[in-house]
Amino acid sequence: MREVHVNQIKEALKEAIVEANCKLPSDVRVAFEKALKRETSPIGKEVLQQILLNAEIAQKEKMPYCQDTGVDVVFLFIGQDVHITGGSLQDAVNEAVREATKEGYLRASMVWDPVFERKNTGDNTPAIVHYEIVPGDKVEIVVAPKGAGSENTSRLAMLKPADGWEGVKKFVLETVKLAGPNACPPFTVGVGIGGNFEYCAYLAKKALLRPVGERHKDPLVARVEEELLEEINKIGWGPMGFGGDTTAVDVKVEMYPCHIASLPVAVNIQCHANRHAKRVI
Repeated sequence: MREVHVNQIKEALKEAIVEANCKLPSDVRVAFEKALKRETSPIGKEVLQQILLNAEIAQKEKMPYCQDTGVDVVFLFIGQDVHITGGSLQDAVNEAVREATKEGYLRASMVWDPVFERKNTGDNTPAIVHYEIVPGDKVEIVVAPKGAGSENTSRLAMLKPADGWEGVKKFVLETVKLAGPNACPPFTVGVGIGGNFEYCAYLAKKALLRPVGERHKDPLVARVEEELLEEINKIGWGPMGFGGDTTAVDVKVEMYPCHIASLPVAVNIQCHANRHAKRVI
């Protein structure tokens, strides 16, 4: 049994949060560079150039890539041979968010009461935390700050099994059409299929952690991703909604078994600020 102190996790997560907000991941940047070469719309090309320039400035100046530094969505993949010591892991995660927000000059966007007073918590806590127990003696930390513009356009549906693949595809395309310029394309689109009401939403969000441009290891799912990406780019929203060939740079699909009477589908729209950072302890 390997012991890991909560302070190790806190420090690693704090560093990752600041990095995720200021440094666009290389896979996302490469996807934009490839899109720039393919884009036929002059204004679409101009927008992609501005997106890349913004990323360059953000990394060089250590400034947030987007003013909406989002909700800190934290994935903790904890090895089953790890013993967490030194206090509450949840508290350590929130302390990391609190310190990163202050030290990284990130925007505090969380409000305590979601309906009535909507008073800001002042430090972007609490985080949204997903825990998974995995084999081994390591702790893998992934943070994916999620802005409201794209999150607000995400949707979930409990389809009928008879709707089949055509029903799933129709729902995904409809969601992207409704998102439009409000969600700041070019998108990475996460799709969760199966499980149940809450798990398909988790699958859609987790799908976004896979590198942009990397296909699913299952050939059937990989074909589904390619088909959806092609259909989404026919919609024509283009970079930042000004029209063009690049409405999305990728589609990520995750599937899970489900009840014989269900067909859950969730679509998590990710704006062009597809931010994430990883640490392993």
